[in-house]
Amino acid sequence: MSAALELSGVQAWYGESHILHDVSFAVQPGEVVTLLGRNGAGRSTTLRAIMGLTGARRGSIKVGGVETIRLRTHRIAHLGIGYCPEERGIFASLSAEENLMLPPRLRGTAGSGNDKGMGVDEIYAMFPNLYERRRSPGTRLSGGEQQMLALARILRTGARLLLLDEISEGLAPVIVQALARTITALKARGYTIVMVEQNFRFVAPLADRFHVMEHGRIASTIAAGQLQASMPALTELLGV
Repeated sequence: MSAALELSGVQAWYGESHILHDVSFAVQPGEVVTLLGRNGAGRSTTLRAIMGLTGARRGSIKVGGVETIRLRTHRIAHLGIGYCPEERGIFASLSAEENLMLPPRLRGTAGSGNDKGMGVDEIYAMFPNLYERRRSPGTRLSGGEQQMLALARILRTGARLLLLDEISEGLAPVIVQALARTITALKARGYTIVMVEQNFRFVAPLADRFHVMEHGRIASTIAAGQLQASMPALTELLGV
């Protein structure tokens, strides 16, 4: 079986700035993998490089065995990737439900065996707050509700590989706990998830593997079972 996502020797630039240096890792179907590191380490750029949203890219990025390094962003997305950026991208003039229904369904998603997105009823069952606020304009949603909406929106498309950038940032603990339950439920459904996170307490019980990034490189890889023994090194790398 092909890896859901495989990066090999990936380099990426923003203009003249060389940000990623030979980044390599693989994510198997159904895994949750977290990219850890300090601000500026290259974690968010890695997600953007996967989606083709940086400048020049070199190396290899395969999604379900399909090479994407020369594909445009919309073609990469149609391989079954849902990208949830840090800024969320909620349209203020649309209601929560209109935001939810806006993206098109993906078809022929590579390796998913399923081109149907999660139904609206399923989404509202997973995010009951969104059902209560479905008629509210985007500007009236709390930060936590906006984050739930951003995640729900990509689930409706049929994407099975989710790239989530700092989804817990700035949210109340009760919302962070709800998001943790959501990630656990999505993993149980077979979704593959790559998360960039600064909140180590949030991701520690969720991920199968942790890649620690420094200066645009993978500095260390830690399996979930090695986490406790690796805490002194992680504390030094991350300052957690």
